[in-house]
Amino acid sequence: DRGADAAWAAVVPVEPFAVYRLSGWIRAQGVEPAGGKGALLNIHEIRGAATSAVTGTTGWKRVEVLFRTGEIDALQVDCLLGGWGLVRGRAWFDDLALELVEKKTLPLPSITIDARKEKSSFSGYIYGQFIEHLGRCIYGGIWAEMLEDRKFFLPPGTEKSPWRVLGGAGVLSMDPKDPFCGKWSPRIALSGEKEGGLAQGKLGLVDGKEYVGRAWISAQGGLRSVRIRLAWGEGREESASLVVESPGPAWKEADFRFTSGRTTSEGRFEITGNGKGSFRVGPVSLMPADNVHGMRADTLKLLKELDSPIYRWPGGNFVSGYDWRDGIGPRDRRPPRWDRAWKAIEPNDFGVDEFLLFCRILGTEPYITANSGLGDADLAAKEVEYANGATSTPMGRLRAKNGHPAPYGVKFWSVGNEMYGGWQLGHMPLAKYVKKHNRFAKAMRAVDSSIKLIAVGAVGKWDEGMLAHCAPCMDYISEHFYQGRMPGLLAHVRRIPDAVRRIARAHRDYRRRIPALKGRNIPIALDEWNYWYGPHLFGNLGARFYLRDALGIAAGLHELARQSDLFFMANYAQTVNVLGAIKTSKTAAWFEPTGLALMLYRKHFGARPVETKTTPLIDALAAWDRKRSHLTLGVVNPTLRKRRVLLKVKGALLAGPAVLYRITGESPLAFNDQAHPDRVRVERVLLEKLGKTLVLAPCSVNLFRFPVRAQGEPGEKKGKREALAPYQNPAFPPQNR
Repeated sequence: DRGADAAWAAVVPVEPFAVYRLSGWIRAQGVEPAGGKGALLNIHEIRGAATSAVTGTTGWKRVEVLFRTGEIDALQVDCLLGGWGLVRGRAWFDDLALELVEKKTLPLPSITIDARKEKSSFSGYIYGQFIEHLGRCIYGGIWAEMLEDRKFFLPPGTEKSPWRVLGGAGVLSMDPKDPFCGKWSPRIALSGEKEGGLAQGKLGLVDGKEYVGRAWISAQGGLRSVRIRLAWGEGREESASLVVESPGPAWKEADFRFTSGRTTSEGRFEITGNGKGSFRVGPVSLMPADNVHGMRADTLKLLKELDSPIYRWPGGNFVSGYDWRDGIGPRDRRPPRWDRAWKAIEPNDFGVDEFLLFCRILGTEPYITANSGLGDADLAAKEVEYANGATSTPMGRLRAKNGHPAPYGVKFWSVGNEMYGGWQLGHMPLAKYVKKHNRFAKAMRAVDSSIKLIAVGAVGKWDEGMLAHCAPCMDYISEHFYQGRMPGLLAHVRRIPDAVRRIARAHRDYRRRIPALKGRNIPIALDEWNYWYGPHLFGNLGARFYLRDALGIAAGLHELARQSDLFFMANYAQTVNVLGAIKTSKTAAWFEPTGLALMLYRKHFGARPVETKTTPLIDALAAWDRKRSHLTLGVVNPTLRKRRVLLKVKGALLAGPAVLYRITGESPLAFNDQAHPDRVRVERVLLEKLGKTLVLAPCSVNLFRFPVRAQGEPGEKKGKREALAPYQNPAFPPQNR
């Protein structure tokens, strides 16, 4: 009676490229539209596939609609009361039927390649990645710290604190006087009768593995000793410890190294005092001894295999409340903060210097997002100066004081993140934000005129306003999209390339219509893109991905390459755990199927697309490699049938043997986990002989690499072609290419 837009729904498999009739009977009682249509039948995925709406009070009425499925192999049928708005009343649905009217006979699948018709070479930056201070992407994914809330933002023993108080009630107080960092330090007061202190459990330990750490301690009242202990069982013999004798009132750093005697997910870290008196605890840390400058060795190994050319950081929504100055200097002295965007503790252990070291370790390019939410232009300009300024500048001197005298030379900077959205800290109307963007751009370029600026974009009025009023103050404009799950394999895979095409169409239209773009080329930085659906199994937004998602990512890369004149950069969001291409547990890391697709194309796909025509159902694109010695062909088979595909190539004579790199699995829902990290994997197959057909496994990503014996047709005049070379920043050498 208040109105609803609601439905009973069922997912039904259908034939693609077919005509169906949906029919049924509807009875209505007091159905009154309040913005919606009424009571009707609707196909969720197909625009316009809806019956007429029944309103008022009626007896049973028959309704029907004819529709074409196109590239859809499953769809959702809705018995709908509402329809793009609210409806009041009551409706009954009965005797539904979905009937196949006409099925199109499809020809034998074929791929036709004309290697002479080259398109614009696409930027390697379309294989970019994005990391954000969210969930377990950095902390618990990239960063090796095992202890949560190691700087005691929350009082131990409270509901949300990971720390437990040992020694009974009353031993703990939070002391605000002279804290090591933050607003207070835990103080443990002991009577001398028994030990007391703090403990954190549920740590992942591996038998025989070494762990290192430190704890800052100060003691008063003649306390005899403080014990630091790592336990993998309940008995004293199932632990290792370090005793700090007679700690004094000055803060003292105690370093330790322990070796676990068992593999467990229930490890425990304790810090306790013995005797009469009190002691305070400053920051504590525990990491695997094989950490690389504080980063997880297992995660870094996979990230090097992924070999992304660029990483965007630190957000995402996080950046709009982030002050980069909190994340520099000695890590233990950095204050913990409350992340207002994602409602979590930010320990500030991974800041700008750690991010840029991360990029150097991986041999990748850094891309930093400045805070245009709650931040101001001066804060952004100082961040540019900290990264790129000479030591004669104030921020350059500060960077040198923090141990990094040489400028980093960060080239890519974005002014803010998703400032069009009400969920964003500091969100404001477009008319105000265009002025703010321009202030930021001028302030940042005044510090370093060589930087490249990415503006916040979103298809529609926001894009149009930014391009009309800020074009001289940007080099690229960002776009974001996330796609949910679709019923049916084919429709699910098509969601990603369809989203890329939608953005491309919009920007081609802008270039025709917006006067400020005349004579100006502003490419797209698609700096967040991915699927997003399913339960969070790996922390906040830690959704699992499946084989079907890998097919969509591969098809999306095809579309980005097809639109190479528009898309300069694409950053898969995010990299680790949070919608990640890589997932981690406490003690292991593995590739998701989506990560395998990104890695495969990054390593083996060509750099210059050529004209590629396909029949329906399959998605394919061919490209020359950088030396033009091989023609590569990516093919996605988003069906559950093995496909034989006819291959026709013009302008190049292929030679064997060829190599096929293939990603497939037992079903579209195949996935990897810690117990089975290679359930979905990249298989390498040597093709000794080349025939006229290619064989595609069901539900598969296929990347063929063909040696080329000759280019062009017989008698064709051949001009000199330069080899293609990627952009490289000497400050961040590509170590892994």
